[in-house]
Amino acid sequence: MSERRLISSGSTFEREIGYSRAVVDGDWVHVSGTTGFDYARMTISDDVVEQAEQCWRNIDAALKEAGASPADVVRVRYLLPDAADFEPCFPVLRRWMGDVRPAATMQVCGLSDPRMRIEIEVTARRRSKLGWPA
Repeated sequence: MSERRLISSGSTFEREIGYSRAVVDGDWVHVSGTTGFDYARMTISDDVVEQAEQCWRNIDAALKEAGASPADVVRVRYLLPDAADFEPCFPVLRRWMGDVRPAATMQVCGLSDPRMRIEIEVTARRRSKLGWPA
């Protein structure tokens, strides 16, 4: 039977809405749409680039808890209310995913809180369990 484990960031949103930051299912790690909130302080920057960086720090923490890393990401979705905010984030996105180059989609859509300017969702496959280089 494959491992299924829930990972929490400690965000109040998870409890209130009923979801997990990430779900580990065998070698797969599914990280929920992650915003730029600093979950320890429950604060969020007004700057989209700072939000993108915090998104990746939050994702990285979930991946590490799952036994994976950003290098294991195979799919990423970028969700933004304003398409003009995407390009300023390119340096942050390239720093985190530039060498990994996963399949990616950017979608313009509304987010649940007007302070949120970007949300990032990833799917990763833990390579270390498959004997691949980490």
